[in-house]
Amino acid sequence: MGKNVTGTHIVKGLGFDSFGLGANACSVDIDEENDKILRIRPFHFDEHYDPEDLNPWKIEAHGKTFEPGFKTLISPLSLCYKKRVYSKNRIPYPLKRIDWDPNGERNPQNRGTSGYVRISWDEAAQLVASEIKRIHDTYGPNSILCEYDGHGETKIVHAAHGCMTKLMELCGGFTSQARQPDSWEGWYWGAKHIWGMDPLGQQSKQSNIIQDISENGDAVLFWGCDVETTPLGWGGYMASRICFWFTDIGVKQIHISPDVNYTNAVHADKWIPVLPNTDAALQLAIAYTWITEGTYDQEYLDTHAVGFDHFRYYVLGGEDGIPKTPKWAEKICGVPSYTIKAFARYWAKHAVSIAHCNGGSYIRSAFSHEPARLEVALLGMQGLGKPGANQFKFMEWTLFGIPGVSPLPPSKIPDMGAAYRGWVSSGSQPSFIPKTMIPQAIMGEKVTWYGHVTAGLPREDQFTGPFTFPLEGDHGIHMVWSDTPCWETCWNGGYHMQDALRHENVECVVIQHPWMENDCFFGDIILPSNTKFETEDIGSDSDSGQWNVVLYERQAIQPLYDSKSDKEAVGEVAKALEKFGGIYENIYERYLGGKTDDEWIEYGFEKSGVPEDASFEEFKEKQYFAFPTREDYREMPVGLSKFYKDPEKSPLRTPTGKLEYYSTSLAQMWPDDKERGPVPHWVDESPEHQERQYLDRGRTYPFLLVSNHPHFRVHAQHDDVTWLREIETCKVTGPDGYKYEPIWVHPSDAGKLGLETGDIAKIYNERGGVLGGVIVSERIIPGAIYQDHGARVDPIVMGAGGLDRGGANNLIAPLPTTSKNTVGEVTSGFLVNIEKVDVFQLAEQYPEAFNREYDPDCGLVATARIVEGA
Repeated sequence: MGKNVTGTHIVKGLGFDSFGLGANACSVDIDEENDKILRIRPFHFDEHYDPEDLNPWKIEAHGKTFEPGFKTLISPLSLCYKKRVYSKNRIPYPLKRIDWDPNGERNPQNRGTSGYVRISWDEAAQLVASEIKRIHDTYGPNSILCEYDGHGETKIVHAAHGCMTKLMELCGGFTSQARQPDSWEGWYWGAKHIWGMDPLGQQSKQSNIIQDISENGDAVLFWGCDVETTPLGWGGYMASRICFWFTDIGVKQIHISPDVNYTNAVHADKWIPVLPNTDAALQLAIAYTWITEGTYDQEYLDTHAVGFDHFRYYVLGGEDGIPKTPKWAEKICGVPSYTIKAFARYWAKHAVSIAHCNGGSYIRSAFSHEPARLEVALLGMQGLGKPGANQFKFMEWTLFGIPGVSPLPPSKIPDMGAAYRGWVSSGSQPSFIPKTMIPQAIMGEKVTWYGHVTAGLPREDQFTGPFTFPLEGDHGIHMVWSDTPCWETCWNGGYHMQDALRHENVECVVIQHPWMENDCFFGDIILPSNTKFETEDIGSDSDSGQWNVVLYERQAIQPLYDSKSDKEAVGEVAKALEKFGGIYENIYERYLGGKTDDEWIEYGFEKSGVPEDASFEEFKEKQYFAFPTREDYREMPVGLSKFYKDPEKSPLRTPTGKLEYYSTSLAQMWPDDKERGPVPHWVDESPEHQERQYLDRGRTYPFLLVSNHPHFRVHAQHDDVTWLREIETCKVTGPDGYKYEPIWVHPSDAGKLGLETGDIAKIYNERGGVLGGVIVSERIIPGAIYQDHGARVDPIVMGAGGLDRGGANNLIAPLPTTSKNTVGEVTSGFLVNIEKVDVFQLAEQYPEAFNREYDPDCGLVATARIVEGA
């Protein structure tokens, strides 16, 4: 489509990070006719702009040129999203649980199994308002838990997440579910203590790194990194194009992971298979090889680091009498000692950078802070910041509005915060609970932790506290209001959350969501929210790696069924609250913030960072405003080059300003912490975690589970998309016609277990089990099994020790957090066993679970739980 195209089309940002402060991606054009979405297609920057208007960037190396292109590089997850909009799983109208009576028996034990009856919006709003008033009068505002963060659609004025917090703040406060840095656990809790790097612990100075690697790099290590999967919901295919670019110019791509993931299969020059959550042993053996062979940069460490002698002493066995040799590591991580030595020697002779996409067993396992900081330790031993030697990310290139986070030439980052009507930051609420501790808190346990835990806070915040829940004088959780109902399938210890949501402490659960899935089945009142296609809004695209854009997002279709936007749904409750007077007087107008939707959109445009003379009317006509590439991008310092050249003038954000192989702050704060001590270690086990194959528990549960970001979903989203479910590797069709979540098993393990491709198997441990369809494949290392996280929950037996048909393996993840003094999630790299099951026998044993209304093309359908005429 060129710049002379006429006619009307609709522009939307179809990334799925959900936080509408300027980090959306994947701009698309939508063709609509007669109130129907016909198709979604890439958006063209050259419709209203000449190329020179955008100052296109160029990366040149080895006689070749890499450019951004003028068509958005959107992924299938965006292209197929209309199938999600029209899913049979859409919640059609407000619902009330049939056996929940606010004036009588509430039957909390039946949540998750009860049917629902249709009610009007007026009745639903009045029920929610009455419960808020009753909870306030009986227990106080902090007895209402607001769950409002997660991944989903990105909206601004009609924010998909957290609208209820603005209302609750106006009437006395609430208890906030504080989201720990789930995509960055290990780096946040570990790497920060060796190199600072706020806000996430990953390298936050990444300017011009792709250009630098192209000119000076020999290889990139993809450590648990799947570029062809994880960035698709956040930034599209620019990350994939970078991998093809590296191949074109001869930069080697080395993959270290338990599985041949989708990037590994296409781009890898070398695969080093490692058992899940054993990377720290491999890293220590690399360090041992360098130390004993003298192939590390001691001169660099003398000027850029402190405490290396402590690390060296540990690696050589001085502390525990166990040298961390390649032979020692081989027995733990499964990588042959000769491979470890060869790899260490290659790395020592070449300029190597490390790439990540977040998530996976590497960073979401027990003690994940250790491999994260050992990675930085290795980078330091080879001159971190020198040409061709940095860490970078393939996604989230404008996170927290930091210009230097992008390894590609940047443009100005739009700030959409002025118009954002979503969540109130958890840091502003005195009563809050880390998301990883919600089940315990709901069930009445007093929980204690350090740090406000919200992702993006500085390293020092980890030492604040201790904090506790409930606060002195408060009465615990008695009501839950959630617009992110995927806790049980996206966080740790999901079976415990099922028990928590059915606990007698919880008198009312309110859910608002477009789709009937996961935690929705625990709602007493369900409010149907709509998708961004059904609203008019302002948006942005700043994580796609091309040009950052502010979008005018016209309404594409009328709201489906009896749905409202999240903002409107909460507004209905605000109106119903006003009848109680007092603190609720005029609360609807106060909730709206003094502006109409159109006024918020215009205000958001004016405050987004566009030039002062930019015309709002022209913006509405074009539907987007694009920021050109920064004129000075070539002058921006490369990665950590300034620190490399002069650590005194350009210090790190650590107490000493240098790489800290010995963390004095950890030593001072928690001198007895054996899991996250001052020096990076290999940690066998702890009182909370026994997840090593060679320990006693490994005899009962001999396999380590790899649970990565899914290729065909964004966490729990898109599991009902019919087009994706047609793909053979998306689901495995069982003999009963049900489409099961795939489980990859190595042929050697499958042979011992009597498993074949197409079998239905149960993955289990003492916490419960989940089903899946077997794919026998050499794409997974022996001793490990692979099943993506995020499948929709379809319970056969709920609660601790339960069984799930959908394959939501977070249900059987450990409940305890990463380690003693951290509150990270543990959702991968844990021990399980696997066995074949007979689904027809299970169907006889659990007829209700196997006879729910189900469509193989999209999975569970919303009407399965709606009791007509009740």
